[in-house]
Amino acid sequence: MLKEFKEFAMKGNLIDMAVGFVMGGAFATVVTAFIQGVFLPLLAPIMGGIDLSALSYTISPAVVDASGEVTKEAAIIELGNFISAVISFIIVAFVMFMIIKGMNSMKKKEEAAPSEPPRQEVLLEEIRNLLAKGAK
Repeated sequence: MLKEFKEFAMKGNLIDMAVGFVMGGAFATVVTAFIQGVFLPLLAPIMGGIDLSALSYTISPAVVDASGEVTKEAAIIELGNFISAVISFIIVAFVMFMIIKGMNSMKKKEEAAPSEPPRQEVLLEEIRNLLAKGAK
């Protein structure tokens, strides 16, 4: 069983997939940092100073007792985080699309022209053609 697992784990496709997951995760982290650290701050002046990363909507405020302790947390919808995640997803999805499109076009170029049919098939076609001529 251990030998079978080792063969399974060392297959090229599985290792390629693992490397793809690691690279995809790292790329998503870079895109998220770019969106939150560069894109949204650059977008804020264009949108009249609205900081999208801090955009939120409070459904119900926090309840505080007489001593100042919070007895019930506030219910907040953090729209900024959602907008940031959507923008990151769109960028990652677009880049993945472009990578796959490039790989598919490279595969089409690598595909060899159809090889010649086997010699037996060629001979059988010639015999068929000669018999068809003789029948006329």
